[in-house]
Amino acid sequence: MRSAIVGFLLGIVFLQMQAILPAIWLLACLALAAISLVCATYKIPYWQLKFSVRLLAGFACGFVWAALFAHYYLRHELAPEWEGRDVTVIGTIASLPSYFETGARFNFVVEKVVQQNGESPVIPKRLALAWYRNGDQEQTPQPLLTAGARWQLTVRLKRPHGSANPHAFDYEAWLLERNLRATGYVRGDQGASSGNRQLQPFVFSPGNLVQLMRGRLRERILDALPEHRYAGVLVALAIGDQRAIDQSDWEIFNRTGISHLVAISGLHITMIAGMFAAVMAALWRRSFFTNAALPLLLPTQKVAALSGALTALAYVLLAGFGIPAQRTLYMLLVVALALWSGRIASVSHVLCIALLVVLLVDPWAVLWPGFWLSFCAVGVILYTSVGRRPAARDDGNARISKWWQGLRAAGATQYAVTIGLLPLTVLLFGRVSLIAPLANALAIPLVGLVVTPLTLIASALPTPLSAWLWHAAHLLLEQLALLLGWLSALPFAVWQAPAPQAWTAGLALLATVWLLAPRGWPLRWLALTGWLPLLLDQGSRPPAGEMWVTALDVGQGMAVLVETADQRLLYDSGPYHSPESDAGNRVIVPYLKARGITALDALVISHVHNDHAGGALSVMDAVKVGTVYSSLPPQHPIVQAAADHQNCHAGQAWQWGEMKFEMLYPDIEQYQASAAQQKSKPHMVSCTLKVSHGPHAILLPGDIEAAQEQQLVARYGEDLKSTVLLAPHHGSGTSSTAAFLAQVDPQIVLFQVGYRNRFHHPKQQVVARYQERGTEGFRNDEGGAILLKFGDGVAVDTYRNQRRRYWYGR
Repeated sequence: MRSAIVGFLLGIVFLQMQAILPAIWLLACLALAAISLVCATYKIPYWQLKFSVRLLAGFACGFVWAALFAHYYLRHELAPEWEGRDVTVIGTIASLPSYFETGARFNFVVEKVVQQNGESPVIPKRLALAWYRNGDQEQTPQPLLTAGARWQLTVRLKRPHGSANPHAFDYEAWLLERNLRATGYVRGDQGASSGNRQLQPFVFSPGNLVQLMRGRLRERILDALPEHRYAGVLVALAIGDQRAIDQSDWEIFNRTGISHLVAISGLHITMIAGMFAAVMAALWRRSFFTNAALPLLLPTQKVAALSGALTALAYVLLAGFGIPAQRTLYMLLVVALALWSGRIASVSHVLCIALLVVLLVDPWAVLWPGFWLSFCAVGVILYTSVGRRPAARDDGNARISKWWQGLRAAGATQYAVTIGLLPLTVLLFGRVSLIAPLANALAIPLVGLVVTPLTLIASALPTPLSAWLWHAAHLLLEQLALLLGWLSALPFAVWQAPAPQAWTAGLALLATVWLLAPRGWPLRWLALTGWLPLLLDQGSRPPAGEMWVTALDVGQGMAVLVETADQRLLYDSGPYHSPESDAGNRVIVPYLKARGITALDALVISHVHNDHAGGALSVMDAVKVGTVYSSLPPQHPIVQAAADHQNCHAGQAWQWGEMKFEMLYPDIEQYQASAAQQKSKPHMVSCTLKVSHGPHAILLPGDIEAAQEQQLVARYGEDLKSTVLLAPHHGSGTSSTAAFLAQVDPQIVLFQVGYRNRFHHPKQQVVARYQERGTEGFRNDEGGAILLKFGDGVAVDTYRNQRRRYWYGR
């Protein structure tokens, strides 16, 4: 059975790497072949061959199961002709609404679609919606949204789409896993005039009831702890909603390696279930201090198992039934079932059955780090503990001996998990917290055994008792956070590493298995050499004689990385979204760190517009930046934060090896224009940079328009000629004039635009202008990040082409 389940896992992993889904008839053939293999195993006498056949049968079953899931989910698509059009729908709010500064986000289950001018829109059943406040009325209250409420809403939708960059979060896969087959926003405010109104305050269903309870509990905690910094952490521990935790706190939790505690993780569920089971066992054993002799009616062990399983189920439901919590629940249920059936369940069987149930429920779980970390952590514990623990010695003091043995076991487990997950952590996150063992040794007992129980007990108590307990839990978190903040500030707290190659990660994994082998295994210390390729990896670099250019997919904005083996320049930094989110911390910094880039020699911010300068501060906080070139005013925060700032102007030039940089615009006199003119048209001083490498060049003009293009043509003429052109102003109708294109004469044009952006960039007439010249065009909204390699020629590719997946729908 275990071999078949491992094969089932491998089959699902293989399916999730496919560019297209196999046809149904092919899946039917594979299913029949799998059934034949299963039947054949009963007649195979050799266990080695039987193992291989079961593995292969499980592989085929996993592949077919995941493909059928994908076929079913992908059927529920938004028809392309209904993208960007107003649609009126009736349905219920199916998630806990998440409020932010300018509105709220929630999932919506469509019950009915109102006909639009006699047409019947084809709308998926589940939508991810945002409802923004009216920008013209800052005091407009946000409509009160509650889970389970039935609403009529006028919405504008689009098909699932997210930024596509190397080493970045796959938003489209995340939407597919949750069966959210369209995203969009609510049009207008609440009221009859807009068509948005609540029809029923609550529609009963088990799911809606759970979500409503979660929402009420979140409100109680936040109301009891107003203006308390870690109230969001208590909400996360109670209901699994982490959205109220500040980004700066997340950074501390990640650097100290305790982020798994700031959620309803498997550890919390196991601890809470174990504590409740122990209490119930003690009370049952004593018959609740009566003479009923309850253990004679039902064994205490069974009562404890049932109590723990039911507690885990209730806690997981309160957490929103997330996939990480489900894994632990299934394992506890398997153990409880084994005890009740009188069967002895080995830990490996429990782990494999839990693995099977998770994959049956969610085949896309294999795409996320939490899946691998949780199962691998349990696997490491089993590998290093089962059959190895020494027997307790009787030293005359049983209590002290028991505590000492428990302390040793906990230390050994923490050591094994830290070492065992190191290669996987580097592979998934690119960094390892070196102080995690110490931080976890302090945080696990405090958060798991004190803070979380206090939070949950308070949830069941009336006011003011609940408020007192939540304040006590918050006080403990504050003291823990002070210590964690000090630990995270240590210079050696985190070891940063580039994303490793597959062979270095595999070698390190084998070395780890060797290192954690039982005592007596020969030359265990030699296993450390297997880590060397992983530890010494400096990330990918352009080879000598090449220049790489990456136009990152940052939505409607610009961010272009230019690099050789030794130098790197970033042109623009993408848009700013919120205090917690911008293109810098969401796209650019993860990409730089995954590539092993810890410093930029230069940063160019073309002008002050949000879609060009929005992520700069996040980049400057995360990596060392040499010189900042910009057209920003002296009081701008980016200028103030720069260690070395220079206003970009025509005539600036420098050379890095074979790369030559020339700033072509603006003239230094442009800065003498009136402040009002610069404020209304900041693109008039947009830094225009030409980067040459051998016979080829790329021209980066920012948001210049026709007037600035005319000045460039008049001044430089044929010197503007470049192999690659970043389309001025994202391909707007006010740029890319014929005269300018005639002088640049690009072979390749890059359009950095967002999917279905509100400006409709690039304009069709501009695209046609490039096509008439025979210029090959590449767009971020279609291909994701655009990757160019300059050598003897210019090779270009896109991330979506390199990493084709069936859910991209291209």
